[in-house]
Amino acid sequence: MPMDLLNDMALFVEVAKVLSFRRASEVTGIPNSTLSRRITALEKAIGLRLMHRTTRRIELTEAGQTYFERCKRIVDEARLAHEQLGDLLAQPSGVLRAAVAVDFGITFLAPLLVEFAALYPGLRFELDLAPRNVDLVSEPFDLAIRMGEQPDSTLIARPLARLPGYLYAAPAYLERAGEPAQPHELAGHECLVFRAAKGVWALQRGEDSAGVPVSGRFRLNSLGMVRRLAALGQGIAIFPKELVAEEVASGRLRQILPQWTAPSTAVYAVTATRLLPAKTQRFIEFLTERLRQG
Repeated sequence: MPMDLLNDMALFVEVAKVLSFRRASEVTGIPNSTLSRRITALEKAIGLRLMHRTTRRIELTEAGQTYFERCKRIVDEARLAHEQLGDLLAQPSGVLRAAVAVDFGITFLAPLLVEFAALYPGLRFELDLAPRNVDLVSEPFDLAIRMGEQPDSTLIARPLARLPGYLYAAPAYLERAGEPAQPHELAGHECLVFRAAKGVWALQRGEDSAGVPVSGRFRLNSLGMVRRLAALGQGIAIFPKELVAEEVASGRLRQILPQWTAPSTAVYAVTATRLLPAKTQRFIEFLTERLRQG
């Protein structure tokens, strides 16, 4: 394959990912006019229109969509081949960009990140802890770390860990409202519920199970806020034990119904492709090993 064709395919992939010459120019550092000229030349070389262009937007033609899906794999393979050859001579370097679930990032990832950074001093890190699912195809992230089961998609989700949940409340709340002795008693308590949940806590004790309808004055979408309100005596909540280790050690929270557990929360490393550069692959391997060690 001529090198010019491969280069033009790579430029086409960058434009097709974002459907914008301007944004692709920012990523590649190549002027808009040059990108447009190179893709026009590519279309002439293959004899098919790949993009519909207007002054406002770009759309892929049917041929363009098919070509993009195939070209992306070829370009990823070529880029990975170069990076792997470089890895024979040096440790991973450059910038690792990750979008991280904020509660997982602060509680679990921070100490592991320090350890990983010490192993690879040539790496720098850019973390996005915004409460949103970034677009791994069009945004410049190497991976995302997400909590909860992942929907079916073209993205690649690799399991990192499963974190079982336990019940906790502040001593002040338990003194005021009483401590439940059985799961069904939770229905009469103030419970701190995630906004996306259906209001039923599924609990397990060996072979026994209980589905308890729960409610409370607060419904939230932040695990950190739930933890804070629980420590302030506002109700009962479910957490992975690692998330509230400091509150338990200081006495701000106490585990209740200790024989009962909630379903585990899954943690995934999500990428746009299976073809990963060494920096991303080693980061995922490192997190998988450390999280499974507990």
